[in-house]
Amino acid sequence: TWYKDAVGEAPTREETIGLLGGRPEGVGGYKLTRRTRLARIMEMLSIVRTYDILHGLTPRTLRHMLEELGPTFVKAGQILSMRSEILPESFCRELGKLRTEVEPMSREVMLQTLRAEYETPLEEIFDAIDDVPLGSASVAQVHKGRLVTGEVVAIKIQRPNVRQVMSQDISIMRSIAKHATRVMGGDQFLDVRSVVEELWQSFREETDFLVEARALDEFRRNNAGCAYVTCPRPYMGLCTRHVVVMDYVEGIPISHFDELRDAGYDLQEIGVKLVDNYAGQMLDDGFFHADPHPGNLVIHEGKIVYLDLGIMGRLSSHDRSALHDIVFAVADLDTPRLKDGLLRFSVSSDPAHVDHAQLLTDLDAVVQDYGTASLGELDLGGFLNSIIMLARRNNVELPSSVTMLARSLVTLEGTVDDLLADESIVEILARHVSLQMSRPDAFKEEAEALARESRLATHSMLNAASQASLAMNMLTRGQLRVNMD
Repeated sequence: TWYKDAVGEAPTREETIGLLGGRPEGVGGYKLTRRTRLARIMEMLSIVRTYDILHGLTPRTLRHMLEELGPTFVKAGQILSMRSEILPESFCRELGKLRTEVEPMSREVMLQTLRAEYETPLEEIFDAIDDVPLGSASVAQVHKGRLVTGEVVAIKIQRPNVRQVMSQDISIMRSIAKHATRVMGGDQFLDVRSVVEELWQSFREETDFLVEARALDEFRRNNAGCAYVTCPRPYMGLCTRHVVVMDYVEGIPISHFDELRDAGYDLQEIGVKLVDNYAGQMLDDGFFHADPHPGNLVIHEGKIVYLDLGIMGRLSSHDRSALHDIVFAVADLDTPRLKDGLLRFSVSSDPAHVDHAQLLTDLDAVVQDYGTASLGELDLGGFLNSIIMLARRNNVELPSSVTMLARSLVTLEGTVDDLLADESIVEILARHVSLQMSRPDAFKEEAEALARESRLATHSMLNAASQASLAMNMLTRGQLRVNMD
């Protein structure tokens, strides 16, 4: 069986930042005591004391500090690594290294953790489990195994007590943020409020492995008709809140170009199919993989296989419609339509707080910078970051699903950059949208949308005629003086 004994720079002048706080939504439902909280605070202070956080952290020292602080801060660093609108690029690159493995659980702890999840004896479920993990991260580690029925599986096991540790850390972050905001005000250089909120959401989803098991099942159903994209099949009867059992897939990593060529694969074809399918995940299914980096993708038997579905994003039909409008608005250099599409994404309750004239002026600059470039030359990452930063400056609060999508697209662009020799990710996305719009049922959908717009137009002077709409947009900018009877 596989039950066997387990076997575990010079300083440079760099850019620095100061660390400030944020707040989560809350950490209700977890048993936290005053004693453990105080002990954890003292431990954190002891670690932080060794780093000069008041005078500045370099990218390297920030990464080392987060690693020492533990899984919650490692996860926060991973989120920050994809937030180039918040951190300088040098920090994002360094924090990207936090994806590397951490010290694995021992054989004894791993087996004890598994036994605690099942009423049935472990030997009646698994015929063998490899002691050496396939991968070990801050929240869980994955082992190869074999069921008593003969199937070879991957077993993802959550580290003991990780939920309690992370919930306590987030509670401490909330307290620190509360005091930091009083002292420093709201104009900090590094406002990580959204990061901490996303950390809380990520914590709730990533530490409940039944969420990932259901995501695997849903993703397989969505892609059942796709001949070249899939993910491992989950064994739902064996999945719990702390364990996911799924098919073991041994493929060629998508970043191993020589191996792929030797196996007869065409890199350009892989890149095109990956991006086209991802467009379908976003715009058609509204359920997309939120971290498509090379470590999560392998090629197996002619299929692109997503291995880790711990972080997934969702877009409602309303969000997908707004996204379509934004894409076409940029392509048509239509700033007012771009503004309308962006405001449709906004979760702010009072649009009156938005300075529409300033928003239009800022969007003019974005359209001028990016809308005139060819699709092949468009800097997708720069465009998305510009939109997010512009929205923030203009008090347009975007939902987390939109910022997650933006980061995912930037990650995807980096993944396929060396695969696509003749096309850009933007060209493939645009082609997917065009093909979808040309479907027979797309005309029916468009007619229904036009009917809805017509009904709205009868109740709104601004939409009654294109000239009136143009005049009102000019009026908002202060470019037109009118007398209205």
